[in-house]
Amino acid sequence: MAKVTFKSDLCKGCGLCISACPKGILALAKDTINKKGHNPAVMTDQSKCIGCAFCATMCPDCVITVEKEDKV
Repeated sequence: MAKVTFKSDLCKGCGLCISACPKGILALAKDTINKKGHNPAVMTDQSKCIGCAFCATMCPDCVITVEKEDKV
């Protein structure tokens, strides 16, 4: 399983990560506004994340980190 984290205060809510996610599990927060005045991107279902990192690749501000667990 992968762990995705966002630097929410730096997100400008452009939505590029949302459109890049093949699982459709990213969205803009409806109830949160960050320091820049934007609705930041959030993960809606972490358990469905495949760790492809398309979201992090598409983010122009590098606010997304994807960590994959090593399978031992």
